[in-house]
Amino acid sequence: MSWHARLHLDLQREGARTVGRFVHEGPLRVLQALYPEGDAICHNVLVHPPGGLVGGDVLEVHVHVGRGAHGVITTPGAARFYRSDGAAAMQHTRLVLADGARLEWLPHEALCYSGCVAENRLEMQVAAGGELIGWDLCALGLPAAGQPFERGSVLQQLSLGDAWLERGRVRGDDAALLDGPLGFAGRRCLATLWFAAGTDLGRQRTEGALAAAREVIGAHGLAPTAAATSPHGQVVVVRVLAPLVEPAMELLRAVRDAWRVQLWALPPVQPRLWAL
Repeated sequence: MSWHARLHLDLQREGARTVGRFVHEGPLRVLQALYPEGDAICHNVLVHPPGGLVGGDVLEVHVHVGRGAHGVITTPGAARFYRSDGAAAMQHTRLVLADGARLEWLPHEALCYSGCVAENRLEMQVAAGGELIGWDLCALGLPAAGQPFERGSVLQQLSLGDAWLERGRVRGDDAALLDGPLGFAGRRCLATLWFAAGTDLGRQRTEGALAAAREVIGAHGLAPTAAATSPHGQVVVVRVLAPLVEPAMELLRAVRDAWRVQLWALPPVQPRLWAL
């Protein structure tokens, strides 16, 4: 039996407070809304009680952030794509920001077990004046547990309207990509962090974001396999290859903190789940 779960989270500014309301269908919901930074920024924890997806399962998350609202969204643990008998397991996320809205999309990684058939799609629509910090981490297999990614496939897609599209498929039998020196060279964690806006960031903000990211990368142990670039005037991207999730997550968190200070003049407040 497959699961089809949907969640729609709406974040709106009501006076000085960002308020979140949601509706859901199936095992997907907002566990709690927190305000560690005061009323203006609403931190939300998304939970999927089954903890993983098998072939035929579908998770749909739709987040809308209204004018002047600021949301931070995290998850308590990794998403898991388990072995499939043929049908794809799908996770589709849609983030829509109004003028002047801010969102931080900061979920844990997706763990892709050998034999999975996974599709992970994230679509962003950001109005003029809206801005978003987000990331996506994909871990192939469980190398620390002696379970390599040898079979199956993973489709990853990230898009920002017509400004930016990244799409790629990784197969467990593609040794040239997984192990070749021009591919992942044996690394099994792929991580992407981005700062996206509804309009052109301008040269000064783009260069500031790149400089902040490169300073963090240069001081980190993953510097040889991490880089920051701006593929379009509306987005700045950090890409990381790592042997395991933990060092990649550490690097992305540090860049996110630097961008908060550099681009939003906000302190690098950590979601409470990160301290657990």
